[in-house]
Amino acid sequence: MTEVRVPRLSVDIVSDVMCPWCIIGWLKFREVMDHFAGRLDFRVQWHPFELNPDMPAEGEDAAAHVMRKYGISAEQSRANTGRLAGIAGELGFAFNRGPGFRMRNSFDAHRLLTWAGALEEPGQDGPTGVQTDLKLALFKAHFTDNRDVGDHEVLADIAASAGLDRARAAAILSSGEFGEMVRTEEAYWADRNITGVPAFILGGRMLIPGAQDPEVFIRVIETKVLTAAA
Repeated sequence: MTEVRVPRLSVDIVSDVMCPWCIIGWLKFREVMDHFAGRLDFRVQWHPFELNPDMPAEGEDAAAHVMRKYGISAEQSRANTGRLAGIAGELGFAFNRGPGFRMRNSFDAHRLLTWAGALEEPGQDGPTGVQTDLKLALFKAHFTDNRDVGDHEVLADIAASAGLDRARAAAILSSGEFGEMVRTEEAYWADRNITGVPAFILGGRMLIPGAQDPEVFIRVIETKVLTAAA
């Protein structure tokens, strides 16, 4: 019997651990992968983007940060937070952004994610690998558990929880390793006009910005990927 080979589709996701729409966008895209199960071989890779590259090590109160950055009131900030929590909750993810919730510097988290992405080819055992496991663990640590994902000890623990070598993670964090790679990648995507996240690049050429509903991705994939591969 001839083996039926399904088309492979690379999925590059530019995002920041600090971005609530990035986890929402991923949860929506996961429904897209389920929709095409058996019809497409997805291969996911995450890429760095810093919403606040100048964020100090101690971070900043999230509510104050949002009000200052976007020029909105405390009431508007609370309404936005409630809306995000509702959307995430419907997708099975808990936002626990209490009074002590802070925005953090995400550069070191991106260094670990770059390391994780270099450890294995994405999709060796499916559409995602250890890099995605680490990314999701970071999202949960920040948005659900309110942990300081800029702290090196916390980051090393999160890496271990995702199945990575804690000692190696700690060694990377205590050095500047992978820092240049993060900066190079950030510049690469900036040169391609990626100015907001999440940004999904399908097949290396089709950009879908934002946390779009699954139907948007499905329509693009049906018309631009599967039709072309038929």
